[in-house]
Amino acid sequence: MSTPTPVASSAPAAPAAGGESAADAAVATYLLRLADDALVLGQRLGAQLTRAPQLEEDVALANIALDLLGQAQPLLARAGQLEGRGRDEDALAFTRDEREFLNCQLVEQPDGDFAETVVRQLFFSTYQLLLLQRLVDSADEVLAGVAAKGVKEVAYHRDHAVQWVLRLGDGTEESHRRVQAALQRLWPFVGELFETDDLVRDLVERGVATDPAQLRAAWDADIDAVLTEATLQRPTARRTATGGRRGEHTECFGYLLAEMQHLHRSHPGATW
Repeated sequence: MSTPTPVASSAPAAPAAGGESAADAAVATYLLRLADDALVLGQRLGAQLTRAPQLEEDVALANIALDLLGQAQPLLARAGQLEGRGRDEDALAFTRDEREFLNCQLVEQPDGDFAETVVRQLFFSTYQLLLLQRLVDSADEVLAGVAAKGVKEVAYHRDHAVQWVLRLGDGTEESHRRVQAALQRLWPFVGELFETDDLVRDLVERGVATDPAQLRAAWDADIDAVLTEATLQRPTARRTATGGRRGEHTECFGYLLAEMQHLHRSHPGATW
């Protein structure tokens, strides 16, 4: 499978000014990054229901997706409150355009096969667990609360992914080949997880955020331990995919967003 090419873009997306302070706008942008990661990955996993190799896996993927949506909801609500534009969590999830989403490109990658599903989950949940463990002390009470609850959830997400990578990597010749191929395809999207910028550095100083660059060494150690036990080789990347935090996404993201937002946009204002 070829690696999706980034979609060209013009200007980075961020909450528009609407009476909110610059400090609130920065926190809102940071919360959108975290929320969009969880929302988009939850959408990807939800689309895999009935496609998993076992019935039990359908249930497991559904539970992980629901956990991620549960993390996204309060973060989106808090971001909407801070940006001051009258948008609630539903409006932020279902009415924003592609360039307004700030998720990393890793979580939007399509599921070519089950190996790619579990490798993507291994990469992201290992990063997210390290991140949330630090964010439990965030100065933003909503973020700290989501992190405290999320640590327990994501520990399960990661263990689930680890067990599948071990099972497939050290399984048959075909399962090993597929997992190794998935590692190689998704590896270019890893580097973006650990990128930092002025916004994050400012929020670190204020005690709201944590510097993702400081998580890389622990992430590498955790991933390398899994790969070694699974008899897999650490991939090499000739390029680093980036831009998701600025609203630049890969080609597949537009299709994902159209599917996720279709019902809401088809029936604006509908209640159930």
